[in-house]
Order: sequence, then C-alpha cells, then structure tokens
Amino acid sequence: MQDFLARDQSPLDVEQWDAIDGAVVAVARRLLVGRRLLPIYGPLGPGLQAIQHDLFSGRTAGAIDMIGEADCDEVLSTERSYLPLPILHKDFMLHWRDLEEATQYNTPIDTGAAAAAAASCARMEDELIFNGRSDLGYPGLTNAPGTCSSPMADWVNMGQAFRDVVAGVEQLSSRGFSGPYAVAVSPRQLVAMNRMFENSGVLEIDQVRKIATTGVFVTPVLPEPSAVVIAPGPENLDLVMGLDMTAAYLEASKMNHHFRVLETLALRIKRPEAICILHSSRERTAE
Repeated sequence: MQDFLARDQSPLDVEQWDAIDGAVVAVARRLLVGRRLLPIYGPLGPGLQAIQHDLFSGRTAGAIDMIGEADCDEVLSTERSYLPLPILHKDFMLHWRDLEEATQYNTPIDTGAAAAAAASCARMEDELIFNGRSDLGYPGLTNAPGTCSSPMADWVNMGQAFRDVVAGVEQLSSRGFSGPYAVAVSPRQLVAMNRMFENSGVLEIDQVRKIATTGVFVTPVLPEPSAVVIAPGPENLDLVMGLDMTAAYLEASKMNHHFRVLETLALRIKRPEAICILHSSRERTAE
C-alpha cells in the first residue's frame, strides 16, 4: 500500500483495513452513477495533478477512394488545455474504545463510519460529473458549453418519456454520433417510466432501453425534472481517474483515530455535441 496513505501508522491490522476497504468499495459500486455510463481513463496514480484536455474537430465522415488521396476532414485537436484533478474527500473517526473492544474480543470493527464517508464521496463525484463545480471552473454534463438540447414534456403523459428520449437520440444522430446511447434521469422521471407503455404490455422504461442500449441510469444529483442523453464513447468524453476511492489514516487526536476517504478525478468532455440535455418547459420558461 502507498506510503502517503499512512496505513502503517494506524492502529488497524491487515484484516481490519480489508474490512474498511470492502465497505468503501461496496458503497462506491452501489451508489456511483457517472462511472457506469462513462469510460474510465486510468487510474493513473495519486501523483497526477493535471491532465491534457483536447477538443476535437473532424466530425464529418471519412473518405473512400482507390488510392487514398481524397481529401477528408481530419480529426485533430483544435484546442488543448490542462485540467487539474481535484481531491474529493470525506473524513471519519473510529473511537479508541471500539478498536480496543475489537482487539480484546476478536470481533470485527464497525465499518459504518467508513461507509458513510464513502457515500459522501460518491455523491460529490456524481455532482462533479453531472453538474460540475463553478467555483473550480469545471463544467458538468448538464452545463458544459456546446452541448445540444431538446424539449422535454411532462412524463406523466403515457409514452412521453419514450418520445423525448427518441428526440434526444435524433439530435445526437443528426450530429454524427451514432451511439450506443445512455440516458441519465432524475428520480421522479424514473418513476414516470415504470408503467405500461401504451398497449404493449411492457414497461415504458424497457422501451427506452431499446433506444439507450448502454443503459438508463437514475441519480439524485440531477434536479427535478431533468434528463440527459449521451453518446458515451471515449472519443467523446471520459472520466480521468488519478486515485480511485480509498481510505487513508490521518492522525490520532484525544485518543481517537481519524481517517479519510479520498479520490482524485476529472471529467473530460472532448466533443460536447455528444451530450443532449432534455429541457422541461418549466426550465425553458425560467430561462
């Protein structure tokens, strides 16, 4: 294990650290949404502080000829910047008496505090991916410049969710993004899709999944009501991972022991036109 995590300075033994790691990983797998629809680049290591960020041109079709001399729109980087990788972290404490009890009676330690810290990090990660952080200058999937949009009606009306997602896919397809597609929705929109689709005998969400073959994902970080349709290939966007979510030892204070769950990452949007935001009429009125 890396020295910067200071695990050798903690009172936990290998088995107890395994329990902490298991709790963190289990929570991350259960709660993280953005990672499930984005390709991951990395992990590249905890020392990585910035990553190059290219915006690509050359979105038109290639050329076909017999000698390879026909002109075509070359794919190249038209703009390069560097994205710092912020640290997402949440601290937790283990009481010294709890650790002494676990040692004295050979019982497992309670990993609830570590799991709660991991849940906070997972929420922050999805907030960063979907909504960005204006104070850090980071756009997210829902507010990056250059994305396309499509109107979203009330999904309470039968079949409206399917029609809106199809319209979003058509927007992406018309821009040369042939899929596969993924859809992320707010919780209320997920509920609206879980009903029979017209007279088909299947749920509307199952019909949507036939269009969004990468998956339909729900996340509470999206405001109500909202949805986003994405062509999530690595040529369009990815999630740069420096340090994957893990736990570190901080210090002992007043006999109690303090730990941190942390990770480093950044969202790279290389082709913002691969993202289609479904805007409700209420949002459009507010704008």
